[in-house]
Amino acid sequence: MKHLLPGVRVLAVLVSAVVAPGAATAAADNGVLIESFIARATDGNPRHTEADILVRRDGSLLVAWSDFYAGSRDDAPARISAAVSNDGGRTWQARATLQENTGGANVMSVSFVRSRTGDVLFFFLQKNSLTDLKAYVRRSTDDARTWGEPVLVTADPGYHVMNNARVIQLRSGRLLAPVASTKQVGTKNDDFRTSVYLSDDDGRTWRRSRTLLSAPKRGAMEPGLVELKDGRVMQIIRTQTGFIWRSFSSDGGETWTDASPWDIESPESPATLAVTPGGDWLLVWNPKVVWSNPEKTVLGANHGGARTPLASMVSADEGRTWSRPRNLEGNPESTFAYTSVTFHDGRALLTYYDFPKGGKLLSLKFKSVPLAWFRTSD
Repeated sequence: MKHLLPGVRVLAVLVSAVVAPGAATAAADNGVLIESFIARATDGNPRHTEADILVRRDGSLLVAWSDFYAGSRDDAPARISAAVSNDGGRTWQARATLQENTGGANVMSVSFVRSRTGDVLFFFLQKNSLTDLKAYVRRSTDDARTWGEPVLVTADPGYHVMNNARVIQLRSGRLLAPVASTKQVGTKNDDFRTSVYLSDDDGRTWRRSRTLLSAPKRGAMEPGLVELKDGRVMQIIRTQTGFIWRSFSSDGGETWTDASPWDIESPESPATLAVTPGGDWLLVWNPKVVWSNPEKTVLGANHGGARTPLASMVSADEGRTWSRPRNLEGNPESTFAYTSVTFHDGRALLTYYDFPKGGKLLSLKFKSVPLAWFRTSD
């Protein structure tokens, strides 16, 4: 394995870019939606995806993402780049490299967690082959200015997928990293199984949960987690069945109930579920939609359904009832997925890719949405 470089040098440009906090500006906009492109794709940089956002203590936003520089396939070369915004996401400073490509193929898929200790944890994947994908974590004790050496999260052999913005910290302090694993990806039957890696020492050591969850067809994929008010943890799972599946843990992620379909339809696309500071649930996902126009009817051949629109809805009772869905993006000629959600000053700060149909360029988009917007009718 190649040696992973500390982040002091590569983040110097990011540190110098922070000149003034932008949180007050964003909060003052009340009901205004703020949107921008963090990184636009080009032929030489064809894919910018799988991001997460950290709000620094000075109010600036640090975003990091998978920056593909020689192709747009999942196994194309990629580094992890980062950029800073001082104005609530309206504009972004020039990007710098947060994590060099140390994999046989790439590094990708960012999760940030500000631990209760005050440290910032930066998770990423290192992809070496179709049978070897591992998750790592690096630590910052100075608010994401410099980074320590990587710690291996998924020590078991195999191909371990962890989406961006997926790691959570329970009220107990335990860290949970949800993973979908298979022996080899790209086969006729990948047979993904989900599990959760747990840490009780603030990310310094990790172990896998005792339960592996399965689903039909290609398997149980790209899990996400939320902690319920009663202390249980719910896991949501991407499947090829036309529905999001879910499972529950009553012991902090050690063991899980059998996975079963939730009553939320979705193509084979990752959904993002997050708990707002007030305790509501925010779901961002691609609903099951059939697009029609006089020239063509799109039944959604891509992943069992098109990844458009990108919709949202809110629940005040932990998923028993939901607000009317609102589209964050509604263009049927483009697709949107791999959303991150960060809450700050009464807003949801989102990132996701914007991928026009028929093209090969995936750009990274940012949107800042007041929480009240999600409950308002279109």
